[in-house]
Amino acid sequence: MTPEPATARLSFVTLEQFLQQLPPELKMLHDGGSGASLLRWVEPSELEDPTPYLPEGEFLLTAGLPFLGEGGSAAKVDAYVQRLVGAKVAALGFGIRPYFDAVPDVLLDACRKHNLTLFEVPESVPFAAIGLEFSQLLETDNAKAFRQLAETNRQLMRAVLSPRPEHELLAALVQRVPVWAVLVGADGRVRARGHRAAGQGAAGHRAAGQDAGGSTGVEHSLLAPMLERLLSGSGPRVEMDGFEQPGSALVFGHPLRSTKDANLGALILGSDTPLTPAQNNVVQSAVGLLELLVRQRTSGSLAPSQLATAVLLHPDSLVSGSTKHVNGLKDLLAQSLSSTRSGQMRVVQGVRVDGATDDGPVRELLQWRRLFDTKLVEITDYGFAAITRFKVDDSLLSDVEKLGWRLVIGEPTELLGLQAAYQRASSLRSRVVTTGKSARVDEVTWSVAGLLGREAGTLLAERLLAPVLALEPDRRDPLLAVLRGWLSENGSWDGSAKLLGLHRNSVRRQIGVLGELLDMDLNQAQVRAELWFALQYVDELVAGLPAEGTVD
Repeated sequence: MTPEPATARLSFVTLEQFLQQLPPELKMLHDGGSGASLLRWVEPSELEDPTPYLPEGEFLLTAGLPFLGEGGSAAKVDAYVQRLVGAKVAALGFGIRPYFDAVPDVLLDACRKHNLTLFEVPESVPFAAIGLEFSQLLETDNAKAFRQLAETNRQLMRAVLSPRPEHELLAALVQRVPVWAVLVGADGRVRARGHRAAGQGAAGHRAAGQDAGGSTGVEHSLLAPMLERLLSGSGPRVEMDGFEQPGSALVFGHPLRSTKDANLGALILGSDTPLTPAQNNVVQSAVGLLELLVRQRTSGSLAPSQLATAVLLHPDSLVSGSTKHVNGLKDLLAQSLSSTRSGQMRVVQGVRVDGATDDGPVRELLQWRRLFDTKLVEITDYGFAAITRFKVDDSLLSDVEKLGWRLVIGEPTELLGLQAAYQRASSLRSRVVTTGKSARVDEVTWSVAGLLGREAGTLLAERLLAPVLALEPDRRDPLLAVLRGWLSENGSWDGSAKLLGLHRNSVRRQIGVLGELLDMDLNQAQVRAELWFALQYVDELVAGLPAEGTVD
């Protein structure tokens, strides 16, 4: 007998044990005596009849969508609860809002009649938090299984970033779940396929779009009735069918919907056996990512894509375009930043330092978009760059630095100044890398010494002036004073002699000594410039030397 994959195994906890972990705000409205029942999974569902997809021992969560309109009649609510009891659901959690302000009396009456445990879930407790608590409770006995689920989700997210995200996502899905998969667009045409290779386990699969033996699905024409239901219906749902072909005894379809419930396509899967809860989790993740992809391409926020298209196709239009065109770009930019056309923005560059966690490009991209409230973020070789309307105050900077990152924070600018602002921020990035400290462009002294920074400047002084710094203080300090005075007078013998209170021949002689000690030609302008910048940091070095000088 083939051993069950780790991702299909789940330990059980009792309803009573689970309730001890939940927030006290949950209110039990009816105790059906299922406290000792074993829970298999926690799942939200707004289907009128979710029972075909529920494992035994489910904690079902609903916000009441099935009870709107005619679905709220006493007869239909009673039938709904009776079906849940027949499916051996352990408990029902009813979420307050957005559809109901209180648990309907007809639902409470039906749960009492059929003895189904019923909870009221307040608006302050999201369904996701309940699911998270259940997952954490299972973690000890299922650490390996959940690590594999996490790796599967990471694999799915990596697929989303690939050049052919839909194809790669289906390939990853059929690698982890024993199904064949077909992705169909809103026009009913196949966009991508994922097939399992014949005689292979979970690790065996073919790249999407290739022909394969074994579970290859059914003829597209046979799926037409299911597709018609998927693309013409509304709301969350799963359509079911079955065929005699291998790997197709159970065929189920998920619609891909826009945020306004428009049908953007469908994902159809086929298998010979029901999927386990863990495998269904993977399927739901894939459905969510596919919906994200089609929403971004069709019905998501349109401003960033319009802005990118305009700038890519007409890069010179920023400076040569008409006022109307430029204002249009400003509007698109403002929408991408959750700002106004007249609002100023900043370029922010993030540099990863030692100890920073690597959550992968998808998580990082979403993290920076959330923290800086912007859709304009790119992942770079040094970290990330973003355009934000935020001032990036000390509180936000502290949050980012706790994650192991340092920032270059640009000064306020507008659309036409973005490129220059990015260049100024880029010029400070090496300083942030060297010092390990974040920097604000508008707080930097824009001089060579200011841009060099204390650490780099001290290192420069230590390297260039090492032979002089190694001398006894009574020789070192006069030579440094002569060098400083001579350079400040642009190499004028008379000017530096007057400044230092020395004879010009004495100044000339000591400059000659310095040239020999440093092994430099002090007549060269570049040498003089480097020494002048080094002298700006030499006092700190001298202060740290022993009073007697350096002794070999």
